[in-house]
Amino acid sequence: MSRRLIIMRHAKSSWANPSMTDHARPLNDRGNEEAPRVAEQLITLGWPPDFILSSDAERTRQTLARMNAVWGNKIAVEYLRSLYLAGYSELTAAAQLIPENAHTVMCLGHNPGWEEVVEELSGQFVVMKTAMAALLDGPDLPWPDAIRQRGEWQLTDVVRGKH
Repeated sequence: MSRRLIIMRHAKSSWANPSMTDHARPLNDRGNEEAPRVAEQLITLGWPPDFILSSDAERTRQTLARMNAVWGNKIAVEYLRSLYLAGYSELTAAAQLIPENAHTVMCLGHNPGWEEVVEELSGQFVVMKTAMAALLDGPDLPWPDAIRQRGEWQLTDVVRGKH
Protein backbone atom coordinates (compact mmCIF):
# COMPACT_ATOMS: atom_id res chain seq x y z
CA MET A 1 0.00 0.00 0.00
CA SER A 2 1.40 3.40 -0.95
CA ARG A 3 1.89 6.33 1.39
CA ARG A 4 -0.44 9.32 1.04
CA LEU A 5 0.62 12.82 1.95
CA ILE A 6 -1.52 15.94 2.21
CA ILE A 7 0.52 19.14 2.02
CA MET A 8 -1.83 21.89 3.19
CA ARG A 9 -1.36 25.61 3.61
CA HIS A 10 -3.24 27.19 6.52
CA ALA A 11 -6.54 28.98 5.89
CA LYS A 12 -6.68 32.75 5.32
CA SER A 13 -5.33 34.74 8.26
CA SER A 14 -6.06 38.18 9.61
CA TRP A 15 -3.82 41.21 9.21
CA ALA A 16 -6.18 43.42 11.26
CA ASN A 17 -3.71 43.96 14.10
CA PRO A 18 -0.39 45.25 12.69
CA SER A 19 1.31 45.03 16.10
CA MET A 20 0.70 41.26 16.31
CA THR A 21 3.60 38.96 15.50
CA ASP A 22 3.29 36.84 12.36
CA HIS A 23 3.36 33.67 14.47
CA ALA A 24 0.36 34.86 16.53
CA ARG A 25 -1.94 35.92 13.67
CA PRO A 26 -5.40 34.25 13.83
CA LEU A 27 -7.70 33.24 10.99
CA ASN A 28 -10.02 35.83 9.52
CA ASP A 29 -13.70 35.18 8.69
CA ARG A 30 -12.87 33.75 5.26
CA GLY A 31 -10.30 31.41 6.81
CA ASN A 32 -12.84 30.17 9.35
CA GLU A 33 -15.16 29.28 6.45
CA GLU A 34 -12.52 27.72 4.18
CA ALA A 35 -10.91 25.27 6.60
CA PRO A 36 -14.05 23.14 7.13
CA ARG A 37 -14.61 23.03 3.36
CA VAL A 38 -11.20 21.45 2.87
CA ALA A 39 -11.96 18.90 5.62
CA GLU A 40 -15.25 17.99 3.92
CA GLN A 41 -13.54 17.57 0.55
CA LEU A 42 -10.88 15.31 2.06
CA ILE A 43 -13.64 13.09 3.45
CA THR A 44 -15.44 13.04 0.09
CA LEU A 45 -12.22 12.05 -1.69
CA GLY A 46 -11.42 9.35 0.88
CA TRP A 47 -8.37 11.24 2.16
CA PRO A 48 -8.96 12.00 5.85
CA PRO A 49 -5.59 11.95 7.65
CA ASP A 50 -4.47 9.35 10.18
CA PHE A 51 -1.80 11.66 11.58
CA ILE A 52 -0.94 15.35 11.32
CA LEU A 53 2.32 17.29 11.47
CA SER A 54 1.62 21.00 11.92
CA SER A 55 3.38 24.28 12.40
CA ASP A 56 2.73 25.65 15.86
CA ALA A 57 1.56 29.05 14.57
CA GLU A 58 -1.85 30.27 15.74
CA ARG A 59 -3.34 30.23 12.24
CA THR A 60 -2.39 26.58 11.68
CA ARG A 61 -3.81 25.63 15.08
CA GLN A 62 -7.08 27.41 14.24
CA THR A 63 -7.20 25.86 10.76
CA LEU A 64 -6.86 22.42 12.29
CA ALA A 65 -9.49 23.14 14.97
CA ARG A 66 -12.02 24.05 12.25
CA MET A 67 -11.15 20.89 10.31
CA ASN A 68 -11.38 18.64 13.39
CA ALA A 69 -14.89 19.97 14.00
CA VAL A 70 -15.86 18.45 10.63
CA TRP A 71 -14.00 15.19 11.13
CA GLY A 72 -15.57 14.72 14.56
CA ASN A 73 -12.66 12.71 15.88
CA LYS A 74 -9.35 13.50 17.44
CA ILE A 75 -6.55 12.86 15.00
CA ALA A 76 -3.09 12.65 16.54
CA VAL A 77 -1.13 15.83 15.82
CA GLU A 78 2.42 17.01 16.47
CA TYR A 79 2.73 20.80 16.59
CA LEU A 80 6.29 21.74 15.71
CA ARG A 81 8.02 25.11 15.83
CA SER A 82 10.38 23.71 13.18
CA LEU A 83 7.50 23.61 10.66
CA TYR A 84 6.82 27.34 11.05
CA LEU A 85 7.94 28.74 7.67
CA ALA A 86 9.55 25.37 6.91
CA GLY A 87 10.54 23.81 3.63
CA TYR A 88 11.60 20.40 2.37
CA SER A 89 14.57 19.88 4.70
CA GLU A 90 12.52 20.65 7.83
CA LEU A 91 9.76 18.29 6.70
CA THR A 92 12.34 15.57 6.06
CA ALA A 93 13.57 15.93 9.65
CA ALA A 94 10.02 15.97 11.06
CA ALA A 95 9.13 12.76 9.18
CA GLN A 96 10.88 10.83 11.98
CA LEU A 97 7.84 11.61 14.15
CA ILE A 98 5.29 9.99 11.82
CA PRO A 99 4.03 6.64 13.13
CA GLU A 100 4.65 3.80 10.69
CA ASN A 101 1.01 2.68 10.93
CA ALA A 102 -0.15 6.04 9.51
CA HIS A 103 -1.27 5.65 5.90
CA THR A 104 -2.42 9.22 5.17
CA VAL A 105 -0.50 12.07 6.78
CA MET A 106 -1.36 15.75 6.60
CA CYS A 107 1.37 18.39 6.91
CA LEU A 108 -0.10 21.78 7.74
CA GLY A 109 2.07 24.82 7.28
CA HIS A 110 3.02 27.89 5.29
CA ASN A 111 4.39 29.28 2.07
CA PRO A 112 6.76 29.54 0.35
CA GLY A 113 7.98 26.30 1.91
CA TRP A 114 4.97 24.17 1.05
CA GLU A 115 5.25 25.04 -2.65
CA GLU A 116 8.87 23.87 -2.44
CA VAL A 117 7.83 20.62 -0.72
CA VAL A 118 5.22 19.76 -3.37
CA GLU A 119 7.69 20.47 -6.16
CA GLU A 120 10.51 18.48 -4.51
CA LEU A 121 8.27 15.45 -3.97
CA SER A 122 6.26 15.44 -7.20
CA GLY A 123 8.36 17.42 -9.66
CA GLN A 124 5.32 19.64 -10.26
CA PHE A 125 4.96 23.25 -9.15
CA VAL A 126 1.64 24.09 -7.51
CA VAL A 127 0.74 27.59 -6.35
CA MET A 128 -0.33 26.95 -2.76
CA LYS A 129 -2.83 29.66 -1.87
CA THR A 130 -4.40 29.72 1.57
CA ALA A 131 -6.63 26.74 2.42
CA MET A 132 -5.20 24.64 -0.41
CA ALA A 133 -4.07 21.05 -0.08
CA ALA A 134 -1.97 19.04 -2.51
CA LEU A 135 -2.70 15.30 -2.37
CA LEU A 136 0.32 13.12 -3.09
CA ASP A 137 0.72 9.35 -3.50
CA GLY A 138 4.17 8.06 -2.65
CA PRO A 139 6.32 4.99 -2.24
CA ASP A 140 5.54 2.32 0.32
CA LEU A 141 8.64 2.87 2.43
CA PRO A 142 9.12 3.85 6.06
CA TRP A 143 7.98 7.46 6.35
CA PRO A 144 11.44 9.04 6.76
CA ASP A 145 12.62 7.20 3.64
CA ALA A 146 9.44 7.90 1.68
CA ILE A 147 9.73 11.66 2.27
CA ARG A 148 13.30 11.57 0.91
CA GLN A 149 12.13 10.16 -2.45
CA ARG A 150 12.34 13.36 -4.47
CA GLY A 151 10.31 13.26 -7.65
CA GLU A 152 8.78 9.87 -6.79
CA TRP A 153 5.46 11.17 -5.44
CA GLN A 154 2.48 11.61 -7.74
CA LEU A 155 0.30 14.70 -7.42
CA THR A 156 -3.20 13.21 -7.57
CA ASP A 157 -5.38 16.22 -6.73
CA VAL A 158 -5.46 19.75 -5.36
CA VAL A 159 -8.20 20.71 -2.92
CA ARG A 160 -9.26 24.33 -2.39
CA GLY A 161 -11.26 25.82 0.46
CA LYS A 162 -12.38 28.79 -1.59
CA HIS A 163 -15.61 28.53 -3.59
